[in-house]
Amino acid sequence: MNEFGTPKVLISNCIEFEYCRWNANIIKSPLVQILKKFVDFHPVCAELEIGLGIPRDPVRIVLKKEEPHIIQPSSNLDFTQKMFNFAETYLESTGDLDGVILKAQSPSCGLYDTKYYQSEKKGAPRLKRGPGLFGLKVLEYYPNLAIETEGRLTNFRIREHWLKKLYTINAFRMIKESDSLHELIKFHMNNKFLFMAYNQEIMRQLGRIVANPKKLSFSNLIGQYSTILYNLFRIPPEYTSHINTLMHALGYFKKQLSHEEKSFFLDELVKYRAGWIPLFVLTNLIKYWIKRFNQNYLQKQTYFNPYPEELMNFDLKDTWRGRSYWSR
Repeated sequence: MNEFGTPKVLISNCIEFEYCRWNANIIKSPLVQILKKFVDFHPVCAELEIGLGIPRDPVRIVLKKEEPHIIQPSSNLDFTQKMFNFAETYLESTGDLDGVILKAQSPSCGLYDTKYYQSEKKGAPRLKRGPGLFGLKVLEYYPNLAIETEGRLTNFRIREHWLKKLYTINAFRMIKESDSLHELIKFHMNNKFLFMAYNQEIMRQLGRIVANPKKLSFSNLIGQYSTILYNLFRIPPEYTSHINTLMHALGYFKKQLSHEEKSFFLDELVKYRAGWIPLFVLTNLIKYWIKRFNQNYLQKQTYFNPYPEELMNFDLKDTWRGRSYWSR
């Protein structure tokens, strides 16, 4: 249905690229293995960049006066300033990115769940969890990108949201570079159902901007659109929003489908609401009708084809069930 660009993604070098962990190991990720065919990866190992070797004595985050420091207990060296200096220099040089995958729980690259200790001493109590120091700077520099850890991306729903956000941001970056109002309007129209699934009110706000009643310049318009678009993707859609979007799509076939076909779809919708079947069962059924009836408008909707199909069809032992997956 859709053509896809090649997103630029920053990634921890130890995930499928180099044996550069503290113990000279590498992290295996089936997702990253297949993404290599579709994504322009930019690997980095922050700990190597600040002078730590392979293998190396591990570092940890220690809270000092409520501020996180990255300490190597074996040497008692504090690498905090080196890490911040490297992170700021590196991130200022990366140019446009669309997404990030960092190593979960890492004192340098962690995003949400790195352990913060009371001291560098063995057996010191853990006080809380938060980002590693390189991860902290990534979140500051790129708050709007598709950012995740390799661990969380094994969850189907989190991965699906990350991929949708990644490919939408990449496509939108191309729109910004086009400097074309026509391309922005086309982008908005093709993403209308996807935006509806995320937040119907924000979708309408974006539509009002594209309508451009004040005849603003493209640079002014794209700035407003960017801010609201990034806000749209901050939280994944609720299952009820998907149901609303699917019912809108069903309306495009009300004259072509038989009573039995409509009833079957509505029965499957009830199963989805109850958490018995995944969303793609219903979207695949709509995609079949799109082809069967040559529905041109829906054929262009990214909601039904938000990222390359090959990224949906690889073997990961994860789950699509449950609705509380977004809690950190």
